[in-house]
Parts: sequence; C-alpha cells; structure tokens
Amino acid sequence: MANAHRNEQVRTQVDAIYRAESRRIFATLIRLLGDFDLAEDALHEAFRVAMEQWPSEGVPSNPRTWLVSTGRFKAIDSLRRRARFDESLAGLAEQLDQDTDTIGQDDETIKDDRLRLIFTCCHPALPQEGRVALTLREVCGLTTEEIARAFLTTPSTLAQRIVRAKAKISEAHIPYEVPDRDELPERLDAVLQVIYLVFNEGYYASSGESLTRPDLSAEAIRLVRLLVELLPEAEVTGLLALMLLHEARRATRTSADGDLVLLEDQDRSLWNRGQIAEGIALVQQALSSNSVGAYTLQAAIAAVHASAPDLAATDWAQIVSLYDLLLQVTPSAVVEINRAGAVAMRDGPAAGLELVDAILARGDLVKYPLAHSTRAELCRRLGKTEEARNSYRHALTLAQQGPERRFIERQLAGLTD
Repeated sequence: MANAHRNEQVRTQVDAIYRAESRRIFATLIRLLGDFDLAEDALHEAFRVAMEQWPSEGVPSNPRTWLVSTGRFKAIDSLRRRARFDESLAGLAEQLDQDTDTIGQDDETIKDDRLRLIFTCCHPALPQEGRVALTLREVCGLTTEEIARAFLTTPSTLAQRIVRAKAKISEAHIPYEVPDRDELPERLDAVLQVIYLVFNEGYYASSGESLTRPDLSAEAIRLVRLLVELLPEAEVTGLLALMLLHEARRATRTSADGDLVLLEDQDRSLWNRGQIAEGIALVQQALSSNSVGAYTLQAAIAAVHASAPDLAATDWAQIVSLYDLLLQVTPSAVVEINRAGAVAMRDGPAAGLELVDAILARGDLVKYPLAHSTRAELCRRLGKTEEARNSYRHALTLAQQGPERRFIERQLAGLTD
C-alpha cells in the first residue's frame, strides 16, 4: 500500500514536471543531439526511466538536468546499438559521447535553447504550412491530432508536413541557432508571422462552422509571451498587445447560437478589462521604441477601439491616422479596405465607398469576402439597396465559414427596397 501511494505521488510529480519542463528539455536535447526525432525519442525515454527509478531513488534535486542527461545517454546507447547494422552511426555516437561539457543547464542556456528551437522551426526556407505545423508540434508540444483538428485537416496530412519540414532542415543544413544581430529583423519577422497566423486561425477561423478556436489562440498567446520573455523586442511586445486586445473581445464576438456579432453590436461590458489594460500598457511600451512596426500600429488601432465606451465615442480620426502610418510600413490592400471602413465612419459612407470601389477596380481583393461585405454595408447605408444586394450575394459566393455565411444571409434578408 505504501509503495502504491509513493508511486502515485511520483507519477503526479513526473506529470507536473512534464507539463512545465518537457519543451525546455526537448529544446536542449535537440542542441545536444542535433536531430528532432532523436531528441523526441530521448525525451520520452528519459521520462520513462524517471518513472522506473524515482519511486525508489527519490526525485532528484534538479529534475531538468537529470532528465536531459538521462535522455542524452539513452540516445547515445540507442545509436551504439543501431551502429551494429549501420556503421555511420558509430562515429555519431562517439562524437555525442565526447561532448560532455555542452549539457549546460543554467537559465541563460535554457533560454538560448528555446530561442534556437523557435527560430529553427520558423526558418524562412521552410514552407509556411510547415513552419506552423512544426512550431505547434515542437515548440508548443501539441499532438499531431490536435493541430490537424485545429486546422481542419487530417492527422496524416499534418504528419507529412512535419516530416517534410524536418527533412528540409536536415537537407538544407539549416543551423540550430539564434540569428546574428544583423540577420535578426528578417528572421524575427518570419517567427512573428507564424505566431500571428496561428492566432488568426484561432481568432477568426478560415473555414468551418465555428467562428473561433480558443485553444489555438491561447497557444499563440502563450508562444508570444515566451518570445517576449526570451527576446523583448518592440515588435514582439506589439504583437502580444495586439493579440490580447483582440482576445479581450472574444466572449462578445458570437451570439449564444454561434453567430457573428459585429463590433458595433457587442456588449462592451463583457470585454476582458484585464487583457485590455495589459494590452494598452504593452502598446505604450512598444510605441516608445525608436522603430514602430506593423504589429505595434495594429495594436494601437485595437487599443483605440478598446478604450471607447461605445461606437459613437470612437476616435475615428486617430484610427485613420494610424492606418495611414500602417500603410507606410506595410502597404496592403487588406489594410486599405480596413482604412476605408474607418474613413466611412469619420467622413461618411460615400467617402468609404469611393475608396472600396477604387480597391476593387484595381483587381485587388476581388476574392476577399470582407471587401464585398464592406461594400454592401456602405451601399446599404447610402440607400443603394440593389447594389448592396449584389455585393452581399457576391460575398456569399466567396465566404467559407459558417457564421460568416449566416451573417451575410441575414443581411441580405434584411434588405428592403
């Protein structure tokens, strides 16, 4: 009975250590072993041995170091056994066995290991879908099934993306390292793109019957918090602010039936004031830097919305000015369409419609349902009912998401000549 109780206590401790430390241990094992799959096997082998030995020997004073060392030695043993059939592995096992001074378990080394892992998974040489899958799998520790479910694909398809990404890292000899300072801006942008893409898929799903996927947004926020801790650059702080300010409105963005609720109709008393306060403070911090980037400017726009007690009290002139700055930093038709919506609120729907029509006339965003929905709404406000109807119908042919389609259908049904 005593042994069973002790075993259960140790199991509880091991589970807690796994949740808190496994990705840190994994990052260090990749540095030591130089291979994702070998490190993954070593990680699980180390925890297996812990479950066997710790009930009788006790939990070590530094479990992380113990697990890294055990995982490394188990990996070397495995390579030696396999070397009987593949002589090329013998040299690798010998090399790893000699690198006894590289384990390094101080906080700064752990920090560097986690940064190395993030930058490797988000390397620009990898396809975007591979970066996302690899980051969620290896940095966040999500299972293949969880990632596949979040992106509405099959586990086998997701697994193939991860395998191809790992193969690309090996074949292209992508270094497991943090970029040099002169390379950091370009490489950091690739990392932030991946994190923001993950967040956006959770905040506004690209398809399916659910508007949001909270678990995916939560992973993105957790990941960018880690990055802020490891690399407190202004744009990293700006991205965290942007995510928090958007996430603060989650509870009000859909009805009880899962239907889309526009900003103007949301119950602002239900917005998460804690997240808003943190987000605004982070925006101010990011804006104080010498270089203000796209994520910080988007966060500043979100902060203006979050600070307004209602739609009428929103400082639309400030929002338009921020969009003007954003267009200078990152010219984009999507930014232009969002700016057009703000101009319509500042100067009236006719001014906004003129801008939207100019964007669509260029051939930009013709397959973007929000552009046509925006045009439809502006036409409705101007009494151009037939044009509004046509634009809503066109948006409906493009919309892939259930709540968005239902919203457009409701808007169409509400049009009267």
